[in-house]
Amino acid sequence: MLAELDELGPVTRPMFGCHAVYVDDKIVFILRDKGDPRDDDGVWVATTREHHVALRRDLPSLRSITVLAGGGVTGWQILPAEADDFEESVLHACELVKRRDVRIGKVPGGRRGERRGR
Repeated sequence: MLAELDELGPVTRPMFGCHAVYVDDKIVFILRDKGDPRDDDGVWVATTREHHVALRRDLPSLRSITVLAGGGVTGWQILPAEADDFEESVLHACELVKRRDVRIGKVPGGRRGERRGR
């Protein structure tokens, strides 16, 4: 996956026992593999609620993350590892990042005054 983003110079950092992927000043993905796909293993996509519907048209297996907000809807979405189209969807999500699609990526920190999950 990181090789797909190589031209953008992605940076990875540990986060909550996972690996966060940053491009420029934005977090774009979190890679999670805790060993139990029912526990939201897969690629977490940094987005906002306003983009969920449009992203699901491009990434049909995209869904809300159950381990966040007690299973409620947050800005984060997941491409679940157990999805039949997982690899294809991850590659497509990488293409969207390479195209600088505004629907993927969040600038962390600094914006703490904004509501979480947007």
